[in-house]
Amino acid sequence: MSRIALVDDDRNILTSVAMTLEAEGFEVETYNDGQSALDAFNRRLPDMAVLDIKMPRMDGMDLLQRLRQKTQMPVIFLTSKDDEIDEVLGLRMGADDYVKKPFSQRLLVERIRALLRRQDAIATDEVAVTEETKVMERGHLRMDPLRHAVAWKGNDVSLTVTEFLLLQALATRPGFVKSRDQLMDVAYDDQVYVDDRTIDSHIKRLRKKMRTADDDFSAIETLYGIGYRYNEE
Repeated sequence: MSRIALVDDDRNILTSVAMTLEAEGFEVETYNDGQSALDAFNRRLPDMAVLDIKMPRMDGMDLLQRLRQKTQMPVIFLTSKDDEIDEVLGLRMGADDYVKKPFSQRLLVERIRALLRRQDAIATDEVAVTEETKVMERGHLRMDPLRHAVAWKGNDVSLTVTEFLLLQALATRPGFVKSRDQLMDVAYDDQVYVDDRTIDSHIKRLRKKMRTADDDFSAIETLYGIGYRYNEE
């Protein structure tokens, strides 16, 4: 049973979403501010966190930043209707996905399941026998799917599940273009819709993380209006 942490200062949302997730078989923990959640996470991390952005004591952005210092567990942001800047910033900081308020609870459940499936797939023995789990080396890049490990020029790079899958999809066939739709299919469940901007934000954040290992990293090329390509260096 996966443990989901809900962090939101709206008690109605906490109550209704918790009831829905528990009915779907999840174990749910609820917190009405970021500091309370962080205190609990320092004692025991959940399998996934669903965070509101605007909260008292510690907002969702600050909480995410603290979490990314020690874990790559999946994180979904709940954002207000007009918070486009917050959405993009959240993705760049390391959130895996976002859902806009007001939202369909069924959609939220599907996104939670999709992220948990991808995380579990990386760690299970069943995946170990497939081609996708072999250690891949492309020039300076080394990816180990079973250990969820990435290195560039021998330097470790910490990626979220979504970032890992996008990089793996691009690097598997260097020189070949992947459209945004193709990358969406790799990174998201078929029942989950995301727009182009979400993929672009993930790619921007992925590049930024790779540049922590190498300021001159340029292996991921943007083809405007088409998609992205990995160029082996």
